[in-house]
Amino acid sequence: MRFFPIPALVLAGSLLAVPLLAGPAVAQDRVLTVYASDYVASEWGPGPAIEQGFEAICDCDLQFVTGDILPRILMEGAGTPADIVFGLNTDMTARARASGLFAPHGQDTSEMSLPVEWDDDIFLPYNWGETAFVYDTTRLDNPPASFADLLDAPDDLKIVIQDPRSSVSGLALLLWVKQVYGDDAPAAWEKLAPKVLTVTRGWSESYGMFTDGEADMVLSYTTSPAYHIAAEDDLTKVAAIFPEGHYFMAELAAQVAGTDQPELAQAFMDWILTPDFQATIPLANWSLPAKLPEADWPQVMRDLPRPEVTLFYSEDEAEALRPAALDEWQRAFR
Repeated sequence: MRFFPIPALVLAGSLLAVPLLAGPAVAQDRVLTVYASDYVASEWGPGPAIEQGFEAICDCDLQFVTGDILPRILMEGAGTPADIVFGLNTDMTARARASGLFAPHGQDTSEMSLPVEWDDDIFLPYNWGETAFVYDTTRLDNPPASFADLLDAPDDLKIVIQDPRSSVSGLALLLWVKQVYGDDAPAAWEKLAPKVLTVTRGWSESYGMFTDGEADMVLSYTTSPAYHIAAEDDLTKVAAIFPEGHYFMAELAAQVAGTDQPELAQAFMDWILTPDFQATIPLANWSLPAKLPEADWPQVMRDLPRPEVTLFYSEDEAEALRPAALDEWQRAFR
């Protein structure tokens, strides 16, 4: 569920308006402002295809503003210039929902291609995946076959992970460990910590270290190998599939309740679950589409090994667990 090649566009937490494509003039009074995660607007992210596709049907100018979207919009409050937020995560929605800044999306989510039921009327998934440790077969002859094997592996195994305080994938690992180990999570972190070469602020730094050969394994997603297979004809990057299960993540869009372009914003939300939009996700976002039958996925995605067990916390559970789980993590890495 992340984006290639490395390094990706990193903007260090500031928000920046990014004009992606040069094209024909559009009605300048019809501007849709979309707050998005950094990767979206990079040339390797899904933003260019999303912008081009929506502008073809909306007679408008879609403008991405990238950075740390949730802190920014919470700071701006009802005065935010955003019309849409794009790239929230399932473990952020409790804080976003509590703000009261978002409107119902109005979509039918009864037939989504997700491994969990989705009945949220505010936050709309556009893709999904599961966290995984990706390894290089040229570096590891005998990779861990389970989470337990990972914890019991020799301490000279080199792993890079992301910080749960600044990274959605790092937060997902925090909750993954908590779901698998429960009250024994502190002991699990103590066993994992000696194998962690470094903790990076974000995913792109970690994955770059991995692809540069500095680490044997990296915290990423079950779909990450698809990029290497499809774009590089490289079969050496593999996601380790654990019988204990893998933590589910979806990326979400939401309409800002106070938008001054309500018709455009609603049209964008209506477009997200269409086949045209969903078909761009697998090979632009390197993740799984939220509403597209598996038979319509690219072959490279259909061929990937998938976990038999999907793990997931509701937003209330995740929010309640996060402070104590973070404290357990920090004690192991202090």
